[in-house]
Amino acid sequence: MLRLAALEKLQEIGKTKYWLNKQLGMSGQNLNRMLNNETKSIRYEVLESLCVIFGCTPNDLLVFDEDQPEGNQ
Repeated sequence: MLRLAALEKLQEIGKTKYWLNKQLGMSGQNLNRMLNNETKSIRYEVLESLCVIFGCTPNDLLVFDEDQPEGNQ
């Protein structure tokens, strides 16, 4: 299963979900769904913004977890 590792990145830089919400300017509900890997897709511009915010590449944000089947977060 492919998952977004943004929560781990937030912990690394010592910031909160609220801080990230303000940086991205998206609804809190959509942000929580995205951070909890409950969405089916992520827009390229959101992924790019996350990379800029965290100073990383998409390879650092997207993690392929072979042990976790899709649908079981």
